[in-house]
Amino acid sequence: MTETPGDDTQRFAVRATSDSHFSWLRTRLSLDRTLMAWVRTATALIGFGFTIVQFFERLGGMEAVAPALRPQAARYVGLALIAAGIFALLLAVWQYRRVVRYLWSEPFRPLAGISEQEMRAPVFALALLLIAVGVFAFIAIIIRAV
Repeated sequence: MTETPGDDTQRFAVRATSDSHFSWLRTRLSLDRTLMAWVRTATALIGFGFTIVQFFERLGGMEAVAPALRPQAARYVGLALIAAGIFALLLAVWQYRRVVRYLWSEPFRPLAGISEQEMRAPVFALALLLIAVGVFAFIAIIIRAV
């Protein structure tokens, strides 16, 4: 029997047993934990980038503080950190959705042991919200400098 590289249905024998059901659940929960770790990392990157921009803006406006040699450097670093947080989270969400779709594909659907509908994790909605916050912060910093 010849298998094509994309044909995973013949590679595994999927049996709906209690141990395979709990393995499916552990895999699904590990996906959620991984996405939560990415959300935490992206929150730190976006927050730190925004903080750098705000700190150096306020520092430049204080009395008895020498002017910066490169006044726009902090702004560029902050924007780069915010962009890195947004980009990392976009990649994490894309990977998460791809693997969840694979886990809910036809050979593995009986292992879920629940309805035919996919589970929706709150962390996915939180990730999308954080992407929107990051984009808003990025645009706010760019507009403010103009």
